Amino acid sequence: MSDARPADWKNYEDFARGIATNRQPSSDALVGRTLRITGRLGEVAQFAFSARHDVAWTAGGKAGADWYDAIEVAPETYFIDMTFALAPKETLSCIIDLKTRRTLSVRTLVRDERIEGEPLVVQEFDSGILGDAAQVPSAPAPAPTRDLIGLRALYTYSPEHVYEHTYLSSQRYAWQCLKGVQRGHGDVDLATTYKFAEDQYLFTFREFLIPVASVFFYDMKGMRSTGKFLGLSASGAIENRPAGAFIEKISMAVYPPDLAPV
Repeated sequence: MSDARPADWKNYEDFARGIATNRQPSSDALVGRTLRITGRLGEVAQFAFSARHDVAWTAGGKAGADWYDAIEVAPETYFIDMTFALAPKETLSCIIDLKTRRTLSVRTLVRDERIEGEPLVVQEFDSGILGDAAQVPSAPAPAPTRDLIGLRALYTYSPEHVYEHTYLSSQRYAWQCLKGVQRGHGDVDLATTYKFAEDQYLFTFREFLIPVASVFFYDMKGMRSTGKFLGLSASGAIENRPAGAFIEKISMAVYPPDLAPV
């Protein structure tokens, strides 16, 4: 895939202004709590939330005190996003369900250099268990899913930010801007989708033409999208921007079994 940008292509900061207008509000419900997460391979991370946006953490032999944001995206289910003062090119986004004790984490990283044919911003995924890992959670582990393939939907981030998404396969999705500074622009980018619970999904994408990636929690009952973008501005500055939208389904394609997308 070519990395060449059209002459009128917008930068990250151009479309990101105001894109958090319809995002759900931050929550202080985790303040005073300490959460322990054991990842798929047994790695343990601990997070102590001392204030609305302050968290102390330990993981992999490292420790720090950094910024976080938490939003209750479903009953007792939180979208948590963290940045790191000593690692500004990296963020950690987690979905945690306090009831089932299932978790799903996404590490988003801006590489120092682009690898040909790949986006500059990359992501890693890890499902985990909240609390005592020896006690089996009350729900299946989050896993990659094909549930969204064929869906076309509108995402209204603000009165001036409306996008259409079409989920093409387990690896790619298409977008176009219907209202906003990117109106008329669209592309096909790499995407990853996990099913977190019934009617709950984690959706991420990684763009080629501009250095940006996203992490979003989809509540398909409440028809809300809550998440963030991490990328580079035109000046090369690292920016972690919140975002959120109302979702409206347009249509759902159904493929013959022998012609289903990858």
